[in-house]
This record gives sequence, structure tokens and C-alpha cells, in this order.
Amino acid sequence: MNGNRAIAQILKAEGIEWVAAFPEQPLIDQMVGEGIRPIICRHERTGVNMADGYSRIKNQESFGVFTMQSGPGAENALGGVAQAFADSIPVLLLPGGHSRPRTQLHPHFEAVENYRLITKWAASVNLASRIPELMRRAFTMMKNGRPGPVLLEILRDVGLEEFLGNVEYEPVVRLRSAASQEDVRDLIVAMENAKRPMIIAGHGVLWAQASEQLIRFAELTSLPVMTTLAGKSAFPEDHPLSLGTYGHTGTDMAVQFLEKTDFILGVGTSFTPAPLNAAIPDGPVLAQITNCVDDINKYYGISYGAVGDAQIVLSQAVEEVLRQFGPSGRIDNSVEAEIAKVRTMFLAKWQPLLISDEVPISPYRVFTEIAKIVDTANTIITHDSGFPRDQLAPFWMSTTPRSYIGWGKSTQLGYGLGLALGAKLAAPNKQVVNVMGDAAFGMAGLDIETGVRAEIPILTIVLNNGVMTHYHEHMPLATARWDSNRLGGEYAKVGEALGAYGERVDKPDQLSAALVRGIAANSEGKPAVIEVMTKEEESVPNAN
Repeated sequence: MNGNRAIAQILKAEGIEWVAAFPEQPLIDQMVGEGIRPIICRHERTGVNMADGYSRIKNQESFGVFTMQSGPGAENALGGVAQAFADSIPVLLLPGGHSRPRTQLHPHFEAVENYRLITKWAASVNLASRIPELMRRAFTMMKNGRPGPVLLEILRDVGLEEFLGNVEYEPVVRLRSAASQEDVRDLIVAMENAKRPMIIAGHGVLWAQASEQLIRFAELTSLPVMTTLAGKSAFPEDHPLSLGTYGHTGTDMAVQFLEKTDFILGVGTSFTPAPLNAAIPDGPVLAQITNCVDDINKYYGISYGAVGDAQIVLSQAVEEVLRQFGPSGRIDNSVEAEIAKVRTMFLAKWQPLLISDEVPISPYRVFTEIAKIVDTANTIITHDSGFPRDQLAPFWMSTTPRSYIGWGKSTQLGYGLGLALGAKLAAPNKQVVNVMGDAAFGMAGLDIETGVRAEIPILTIVLNNGVMTHYHEHMPLATARWDSNRLGGEYAKVGEALGAYGERVDKPDQLSAALVRGIAANSEGKPAVIEVMTKEEESVPNAN
């Protein structure tokens, strides 16, 4: 067998069932020979996004893989990998490479050199005999520590080189660790000394599958829980202790508790300052549970830290609370009452937009209608950047882990479509919804055809207001006479032309029936594009 076949066999041993791909890449044929399904996308970035969405939903059970040709293939994938790196998503990238005699030769694109700053690990296979070793290293990096994309470049002649003997490979085991018991004890003591402690739960809670432990800990301590945008769905938002999410926008509950807190426990969050992360106020004592020591004192000063797997450390924290406070824990019923009061006022304030009969349609009304139609507990929903994210995140109630794919440390338009396609491959029995704006559709919309061809039935809602959030304000005024500072297009018809079910909605009373028809098309194995003509809605809750 050759080196490419050896790689395909190792992928099969690791449980990889499909790979996003863009030809020309000799590895693709070898994967087919091993029973691995290649899904050819329309653009390399979307292929990476699909692998990303798959990894998120599989949550360490399996990983998304993307392979592409050397040169332009590796170049085009760069944006998708940068996005996965920003959000710490484990994706395996297998680009082709030039043959050994042509490496390090200007102007050839060198994948390892160019990707090193946006991957957790990047290397090149220089000998076919090293393939098992290097693939083992790649999967070890994906399964352990802070997640992130890894890259293994397959030089063309190495992929075609003979691999002697049989592939000897055992799937990599994920290793997890507990924190120092003294660190956990000190953290709990500091929490008890605080007057208004709270929890900020991040994406790491989801990766560790620690939602059950987080609920138990919050209930024993009466600590209110706010989630980051990436961590949304880690804590059920119908729970009396839920503050909802706070990223670029957020709920009144999250904002008010954040303003008054004197102690914040970050669980599975890096406390990274970013435009789409809630700012941590000055003054509160900060504590942190993380599996990566690099997160400690990364930007904010951390007074108490416990380094280890979130599920294990939260279990340790529960045991410490029971030891210090007894079987009833540290109960304070006033916290739930305060949250309930603020939540009622928050929803009442936004109710006019959530049920608005305006024409053009309010995007908030669109979200209300989606929530009425789908079973939210068995739905995976994601958004694109800009207003779709800012308006959806505070109001969509996520009650089960991974039912919402939140993202935002990088904000590339069009990202949500690939995420949704990958999520549907990971969870074929769940309804998958992608909410995007018209500008995002322009970036990635042709990959609706990928969903059609590969029979990946997702529901895409296009919020069409033509204004490109606020970017239209920066377009040259000299072109205004031709109205070219507004976007245009009939996206439902584009979806139909690509083979999807397409329907345009102009009035609020048409929304419900259109969504039902789109979901019915999904049940028949067909993607659907519902284009909703929306107003330019500037109102967003608590923009930071």
C-alpha cells in the first residue's frame, strides 16, 4: 500500500466516517477504498466549517476532517482554520503538499509554515514510515488539553511512497486530570466569603460534558450561572439559576448580576478579552477552573485557580461543598427570586418586538416563530455574525447541551452554514437551523448545493434587509446614486436553483406556514431556504 492508504486506514481506526474535501487530492480515492465518505464542498472554507460543526456536536466522540490539494486548496482554507483556532475547535486538516524536491521553494505555498500560528500543532509527513507516529501525535493533540485544529501536510511523493508492512495503530486515548484538592478547597472557602458570587460557564463545560456537574454545583451553592456565547447551552436556560448568555449582547439578568457581583468563578472559560465576550468588571475576586494552565492570569488577575478537566473538578467542588456545608449545601432562595423578577421584566420589555406585526418583519418575530415550530430540546441552531447573532443569542432558550452553536472570537461571514451542515452530519435525527443575513449568504450560499448533493437537510433562514449590518455606512457615498450601498438578491430563488426548497416570506402571518413547509422538505431529505424580508432593526439588548 502507499502512504495515502495508510493514512486512510488510520482514519478508519479512529472512527472517522466521512471527510470534507476539495479535489485534487490523491488521499480522497484511498479513503473511499476504506469506506470513508468524501463530501466535496463548493469552497474550502466551508469544508473546514463543516468539519468544525461536526467536531462540536460529536464532542470528542469523533472529529471533523478536511483534506485539500496543495497550493490553492491550502490557501483557500486558511480563513476557516483561523476561525476554528479562535474558537478552540479540534479539526484535523490534511492538506496535500509539494513533492520533497520542490518544498521551501518560493513562491510555493508552504502549509506548515503558514498555518503554524493558527493551529495547535502543524507538521509535515516526510517519510511514509512515519505516518502512524505523526497521525498518533495529531489525534493526541486533538483529544487532550485545550482543543484546537491540527494540521498534517502530506507531501505528494510521500503520499504515493510505498508503506512497508501493515499499519500498526491503536486509537489514541483521551486523558483527563483532577485538580489539587487544596486548590479546590481554597476556591470554595473564597466563594463562601463572598456576598454575591456567580459563575461564568464557557465552552470548556461542553467539551468536558460537565453540564450535569455544573447544575449540581450551582444548586448546592445557589450560584447564578451566566454562559459565554460559546458556552451557551452548557447550563439549561429554563433553570431558576440561569442568567442566560452574555457575549456582544446579553440578557438583563446577566448584566445586572455581573454589575453587582464580588466573586466570579469561571468554569471552562479562558477569560479572554474580546469584542464578543462580556467585559469582566473591575473589583470582583476572580477564580477559574480550566484544563489549560495558560488561561490562568492570561489577562485578568486570577486569585484562585483549579487546573483540570471541568467535569472532574466540578465533581471535586461538589464534594468540597458537601464537606464544608453538609448535605443541604449553601442554599439562598433569594437568588432565584431575584433572577425571576429581572427575567420577567426583561421579557416584558422586549415582548413588543418578539411578537411584532411590523412589515418589513422584525427579526425578533422570526425567532419567536421558529421556537414555536421546532422542538427546541431536539434542535441545533446556529447563527451568523452581526445582527443574527446579537439578536438571537439573548432570546433563544437553550435547554440541552450542544443545542445552540455559539461562536464569535472571530466573526467571519458565512461560517454558520458550514457549521450547520457539519452539525446535521453529526446528529442526523435532530432538526438543524442556520440563521444568516443576506451578506452572509453572499459569502457561502452556494454551499447550499453541497447540502442538496450530499443529502444534508438543514433549514436556512435568510434575514434579508439589504443593509449588511452597519457596513453599508462605510461604502463610498459617491456610489449612492446607483443605490449600490445596499445589497440585493432573491435568495429563496437561488436556493431553489441549487436544488433546495425555497420560499420567500414578506408578512409575519406567513412565517409559521413557511417554516412548516421548510421543515417538511427537510424530513424528505432536502435542504430548505426560507428568505424573510426583514426590517433594519437596530435594537439589541445590552450591546457591550
